[in-house]
Amino acid sequence: MQNRRRFLRTLGRGAAYASATAALGLNWTEALADLKPLGAPRPFDFATLKGQARALAGAPYQPFAGTLPPAVAALDWDQYQSIQFRADHALWADRDLRFQAKFFHLGLFFKKPVRMYELADGQAQELAYDPAMFDYGKSGLAAAALPADLGFAGFRLNFHTDPVRDVAAFLGASYFRAVGGDWQYGLSARGLAIDTGMARPEEFPDFVAFYLERPAPGSNTVVVLALLDSQSIAGAYRFAITPGDTQVMEIDAALYPRQPIERLGLAPCTSMFQTAENDRRMANDWRPEIHDSDGLQMWRGNGEWVWRPLTNPPTLQFNAFGDQNPRGFGLVQRDRNFDHYQDDGVFYDRRPSLWVEPKADWGEGAIQLVEIPTIDETFDNIVAFWHPAKPVQPGEEWLVGYRLYWGAQPPARPTLAHCVATRTGLGGIVGQPRKYFSWRFAVDFAGADLAQLGRDAKVEPVITASRGTIEIASARPLESINGWRAMFDVRPDDESTEPITLRLYLRHDGQPLTETWRYQWVPPAPADPRLD
Repeated sequence: MQNRRRFLRTLGRGAAYASATAALGLNWTEALADLKPLGAPRPFDFATLKGQARALAGAPYQPFAGTLPPAVAALDWDQYQSIQFRADHALWADRDLRFQAKFFHLGLFFKKPVRMYELADGQAQELAYDPAMFDYGKSGLAAAALPADLGFAGFRLNFHTDPVRDVAAFLGASYFRAVGGDWQYGLSARGLAIDTGMARPEEFPDFVAFYLERPAPGSNTVVVLALLDSQSIAGAYRFAITPGDTQVMEIDAALYPRQPIERLGLAPCTSMFQTAENDRRMANDWRPEIHDSDGLQMWRGNGEWVWRPLTNPPTLQFNAFGDQNPRGFGLVQRDRNFDHYQDDGVFYDRRPSLWVEPKADWGEGAIQLVEIPTIDETFDNIVAFWHPAKPVQPGEEWLVGYRLYWGAQPPARPTLAHCVATRTGLGGIVGQPRKYFSWRFAVDFAGADLAQLGRDAKVEPVITASRGTIEIASARPLESINGWRAMFDVRPDDESTEPITLRLYLRHDGQPLTETWRYQWVPPAPADPRLD
């Protein structure tokens, strides 16, 4: 895994693949205002991009072999952060449109240039890098000394409602992220994940070219095409991006494998989880909770809703949730109470959730979750994606369509009561000597019909464990949330530190009242002081 968190914060601050055809008589120099065209415009659309990706996959992979100028390669964090794009050079700054695009400079973690094009009237015009686009601040770079063909690292989009804060950004490999109505960046998405969480190094495909389609006047949607390339695969992507209180990205992708891929991850979501009320292993900070997302929410093909709280495990943990035609999944920040975080700097309570909605049946496969140990919040250690059961072979075409929703809560929500908190701690009975080790789980549910149940209602916690013994199980009303609390202990049957998988839901008169809560708990080693 890459150390992504630091370079993702940059977003908050706001190799040839085709040749040009003959000029078409358009005065692109005037049309692009302060932007300089590179080469001549050429006919282009998504079908052209798919053909380009297919041809690319049919040839040997050619990784970027260039190097950055020494002064650019040597930029440290503060120097790179001081480089600012000049707003008057933004794409479409001279037009009465609802979007503008601004570009990121190369340097720091971003060492591979990405080609940028404007797409208008069916013609693609490449945009040239120009030092005049940037204010180099305290970077120490001299604009006159930079090469004219340096290139860009990525881009970000501004919407007309705020010319300063961006609504989406694409920067680094195939990473991108967006904001919802809280105007807060948080977790990220990727074009593709390959071999994530395996014993061998993960492969990170790159978006190597972007085509930014000029939106129509008054349009709230902007279309971006992207060409993806890596050792194992090439692909063509189409993003239709509509900002709002919940920002929606409609994505269509055509993928062309170069070689077999063991673990292909579609619609990957990447986030950070250090500590929360359910996992205090790395609670070494003054803030009570630190995470961009607190759970993986799944809406299975059979209609079942599943909530899996995230953890910061002592070793890498991998979970696969088999399914057929999932209706949706995503990494969600359900806890939006400032008091639970006490962070008045980066505001984890405002971080957006990210929901993936397939546009068609995805067939058989699994929602896979990778949790990686982290010691602090600078490392994105959580990845979730869809892994199709069908093997990926070279020469195939994979067509994938889905929507991404960025906002406070997913657009689809459980019809049954949902989990609002998971807490854990030492088990046993207060006031009685502890004869053996056990671990307590307190899981709170609210919503749907729970508030209408009487205090004497016979609500049953249905609990299963992959191993160990369930003890002291109960369910009782919790008036403070107009819901119910399930509580139980898990007593390991052996000294193994292998994970124990837990499953819980509440039912009444044989009918489920809640979504399904699932958890993976790693018992401590026998010498752990928590055993006392």
